[in-house]
Amino acid sequence: MLQRVMASDTDDRTASLKRKGQGIFTASEQRDALVKQEIEKERAALAARTAKLKALRLAKEAEERAEAERQAAANPTPTKTKAKPKAKKAPASA
Repeated sequence: MLQRVMASDTDDRTASLKRKGQGIFTASEQRDALVKQEIEKERAALAARTAKLKALRLAKEAEERAEAERQAAANPTPTKTKAKPKAKKAPASA
């Protein structure tokens, strides 16, 4: 009977330790999951901000290009005519 009580006591202790270990492990997994969620939120926010800034930059570049085209159309630059090449002088004989 003493062995049965000791075995029962050991089983209870083992089960208790397993539950405690599982509880710690589960809490660790929960913390890891929360950290991963936070990292994912930060990545999404960064991606959204980057996309917004890229869209603004592209819109600005398109506006600047359109403005440059309007100015070029309003103020056409005169075309330069090429000067006729000058005749080469013959080398002087001495």
